[in-house]
Amino acid sequence: MTEREQEQHLTEHFLELRKRIMITLGTFLVALCAAFLYVEPLYKMLTRDVEGQLQVLGPTDVIWVYLMIAGVIALAVTTPVAGYQVWRFVVPGLRPAERRITLAYIPAIAGLFVLGLSFGYFVIYPMVLSFLDSLSDNFMTAYTAEKYFRFMINMTVPFGVLFEMPVVIMFLTSLGILNPLRLAKMRKVAYLLLTIAAVTITPPDFVSDILVIVPLFLLYEISVGLSRLVYQRRLTRLNPISE
Repeated sequence: MTEREQEQHLTEHFLELRKRIMITLGTFLVALCAAFLYVEPLYKMLTRDVEGQLQVLGPTDVIWVYLMIAGVIALAVTTPVAGYQVWRFVVPGLRPAERRITLAYIPAIAGLFVLGLSFGYFVIYPMVLSFLDSLSDNFMTAYTAEKYFRFMINMTVPFGVLFEMPVVIMFLTSLGILNPLRLAKMRKVAYLLLTIAAVTITPPDFVSDILVIVPLFLLYEISVGLSRLVYQRRLTRLNPISE
């Protein structure tokens, strides 16, 4: 391949990548606008357990709160679209069998993201909020809407991202980038990083840390097991045993 052909090839890849990014961003913006139209009922649902009304410190705080809520909804909608665009970008280099298999991961991306959000919202968020409330008995607490929802998002969205770990590892294994042996060797480093992430997003008590660390470790081990299955199937496809 000549230098000119290489430059043309790189330009085509860049244009294709830009197209996929623009589609993803466009989907996010459309989903954000649609979610913003129905954000008030969502706000009332998310604050149904709050005593009284949350405070705002300025007229623009309301817009920012609504945008944060709509942004999480838009992110959940955009996640499978982003996964599909990544698949479309890499699909020219895949075999027909690999294309079908990797395409099946797209629905799992959306499901795991929602599952992670649910775990953060129904398990971690109330646990952490209850712990922090127990520390404020000697103080007069007055939550602002902006602080309240920023805290809620910090306790939920990271888990939506972390719960994508199994499908991401399966996808990379199917492409030959990762394999179970490499993941097993990385176990200590992965556990350390997951522990740091868990300690960072939870209150400084041992019980809360354990309640977050254990599911994350379990997710990693599930990911390794799934990677082993994908790797074995990939080897079978690449090296079929002739009878």
